Amino acid sequence: MTSLSFINPPGLYDPEPNGYSHVAVVEGATRWILLAGQGGEAPDGALSPDFAVQLRQAMDNISIALAAANATLRDVVRLTVLVVDHDGAKLEALSRTVRERFAGRPAPACTLIPVPRLALDGMLVEVEATAATGR
Repeated sequence: MTSLSFINPPGLYDPEPNGYSHVAVVEGATRWILLAGQGGEAPDGALSPDFAVQLRQAMDNISIALAAANATLRDVVRLTVLVVDHDGAKLEALSRTVRERFAGRPAPACTLIPVPRLALDGMLVEVEATAATGR
């Protein structure tokens, strides 16, 4: 039997007015944790103009969302990364950040999608994650 739950953890803004949840958890033989794309918004909603700062904050926000579902970055199997005005410098920042955050284990599968714009003015990166754990 499979069960489904949704989580909007403290420490991330309330997404309900925008029509989505931060985390979906599918429990069956494998427990799948599906995160909405996380941007580089600080807890107060501020966005740094610096891509690397936003990327680090997005990864911090992913960690908060995973913790709400009793998971960690070690459980992440796939990332989808949306990058505004993608270039080589942003790719290097992404590669460095992934190597740092996933040190000691194989990096998750990852797709990078260049985009012209994201949901918020000044938003430079959005990272979606999928994690899997045992029951």
